[in-house]
Amino acid sequence: MNDQSKITEADTLRDLYGEPVPASLVKEMTFLTDAYAAFIKASPFVVLSTSGEEGLDASPRGGPPGFVRVVDKNTLILPDRSGNNRVDSLSNVVADPRIAMLFLVPGVGETMRVNGRARVSIDPDLLQSFVDPNGKIPRSALVITIDRAYVHCSQSLSRSKLWDPAAQIDRKALPSIGQMLQACRAEFDGAAYDKRNEDAGGLIPED
Repeated sequence: MNDQSKITEADTLRDLYGEPVPASLVKEMTFLTDAYAAFIKASPFVVLSTSGEEGLDASPRGGPPGFVRVVDKNTLILPDRSGNNRVDSLSNVVADPRIAMLFLVPGVGETMRVNGRARVSIDPDLLQSFVDPNGKIPRSALVITIDRAYVHCSQSLSRSKLWDPAAQIDRKALPSIGQMLQACRAEFDGAAYDKRNEDAGGLIPED
């Protein structure tokens, strides 16, 4: 790539793209409006982005709608359910509290973006309030203070046809997760992992 094609100044970038669409500025808030809170309460899925000493991380998180609790217009709480124990996101938050979140709602083209600061809490009463139907209590939770919140239009999801059943592919058309893991380490038993994963309904973390 020719180095002369690299943009290194913000003014050059602004000249290339022009002024922001007015609605893209109106929507940005420093707190949750009632409409924004309703979107988050309906969301069963969020991508959590963090930054730490080891670099950047984007982690998918999911649960029943409302699994990310709206405490008030400035605060969210995200329980950390059982997973692979890498704790990449949590380690990043300990080093750098800045986070970004992208909420999705099945069938809805718009997404919700939240930027803020988080802390890792192990308060027993707080964690007990997130006990799941199986009696499991999260080992920690992220308490998030909102700095910016805004809705994102549906263009990206419309272009990707993410919610269009006709665009869905057969899972068997791609390598299984066991095959992916075995491709990383030849000694890993991918077939055995896939069997355990199938028996557990796809709910076991990577070994």
